[in-house]
Amino acid sequence: MAAQRLPRGTRVKPVRVSWLIEEAKKERFEALAADAGVSAAVFLERVIDNLETELTELGLPEWWPAPKTNPEELDMSPG
Repeated sequence: MAAQRLPRGTRVKPVRVSWLIEEAKKERFEALAADAGVSAAVFLERVIDNLETELTELGLPEWWPAPKTNPEELDMSPG
């Protein structure tokens, strides 16, 4: 069964992504998309949409470690 793709011309401002990632990660992502029955592009868009519901007040996914503070800033935390 071919992966479901969005109908041609339905994206408002499509762009190509050009990132270098580990081959095994790309293959795993494509396998996840295939298991879902969609193209890797459609799967990535859904992943991004769903991440929006899991963002902390810092705008990062809950599972992402908080960034370290700037060493030049004063630590105002109690204790």
